[in-house]
Amino acid sequence: MDFESLKNSQSNFDAITKALETKLSPEDQSNKNKYQDDRFWKPELDKTGNGYAVIRFLPASNDEDMPWQRVWSHAFQGPGGWYIENSLTTLNQKDPVSEENTRLWNTGVDADKEIARKRKRKLSYYSNILVVSDPKHPENEGKVFLFKFGKKIFDKITEAMQPAFEDEQPINPFDFWKGANFKLKIRKVDGYWNYDKSEFEGVSAIKESDDEIKAIWNNQYALKPFVDATNFKTYDELKEKLNRVISGTPRNTETVSDVDLPPAYTTSVKSEDVSASVASTATSTDVKVPELDDDDTMSYFSKLADED
Repeated sequence: MDFESLKNSQSNFDAITKALETKLSPEDQSNKNKYQDDRFWKPELDKTGNGYAVIRFLPASNDEDMPWQRVWSHAFQGPGGWYIENSLTTLNQKDPVSEENTRLWNTGVDADKEIARKRKRKLSYYSNILVVSDPKHPENEGKVFLFKFGKKIFDKITEAMQPAFEDEQPINPFDFWKGANFKLKIRKVDGYWNYDKSEFEGVSAIKESDDEIKAIWNNQYALKPFVDATNFKTYDELKEKLNRVISGTPRNTETVSDVDLPPAYTTSVKSEDVSASVASTATSTDVKVPELDDDDTMSYFSKLADED
């Protein structure tokens, strides 16, 4: 899709609205230096534990259909180390963890069901954004980044596109001309990030001139690599790692800094964030994990691994 087609299509509002309704069959700053990917933007909290920024979700990049991609993943610890991997269910393929969870659940034994719950998949979304305001890092303002977020923020997007009340007009947050800035408001609740107060502003064009808008569009990152099968481990590779993790035979002394992480993408094909989604351990030494949004999960597991 060229720029003029994008402008006339209202950023493909009908198609992405339909995607909200599609159910696919069966993703903190700790260790920031180890996992830093400059293409990704992440908000930062102030000393009081609050965070604020204004971002704008961007439409699909050139030659792509959707303004987001979603990835399922697993993260848990067993006697043999950490299992932090993207799930093949993202690609609508069978995945060894999902198969094992199904087996455990079908036993009908409460203890097995609890293990399955703790190994369950988590979902992450990836989109392009323009940082409009970043008080903690004003040098980011006006730049395009990749943004990884979880279900709570995606629910805000869904609510904007499919409002619950008749007096509310649906908007396409991903539209350059008829979208809306997103005020990201973060509070620490029970030690974890909460996004409940985040909200969209009124409808507005992202910039005044088409030349400025086109410059933003030309700087967007490709999202398709996040769901490219070549960037996922094979079923056999994942099965081998799962067996190693749950059997208690570690390959070596693993920490979050050296576990098998998703491969990096190269050149103009944009890289996947190495962060994986949360799930808790499922061993006799279970780590009890609170309900977290997917946005704040790698920091949690990094902390756990560092304490091991």
